[in-house]
Amino acid sequence: VQLQASGGGLVQPGGSLRLSCAAPRMILSTFWGTTFGWYRQAPEKQRELVASMRQDGSTSYGDSVKGRFTISKDNTKKTAYLQMNSLETEDTAVYFCNAQGPGMNYWGKGTLVTVSS
Repeated sequence: VQLQASGGGLVQPGGSLRLSCAAPRMILSTFWGTTFGWYRQAPEKQRELVASMRQDGSTSYGDSVKGRFTISKDNTKKTAYLQMNSLETEDTAVYFCNAQGPGMNYWGKGTLVTVSS
């Protein structure tokens, strides 16, 4: 299964971006039962969990992004999203999507988000 992450780029502080994580080869029933997560890794820092969404739709967020980021998924498109608003320079990092389920743990290639004026 290949996860295709996209949507990164350069944005000014206060701006917004939406990241996408597509799983075109994942069986739809598997997609429904998958927990999706977005992680990020800034230079010289450890990878951290930004947001996750479980199969029941419940979500959790890192403290630094609560109220600014929203994770969602579209089952028909087999795609998970991370809407990022009110971006701060501290949000600059490579963002990775992750899909976990029974017997599986997949990672997408990272997409770089740079927040700078």
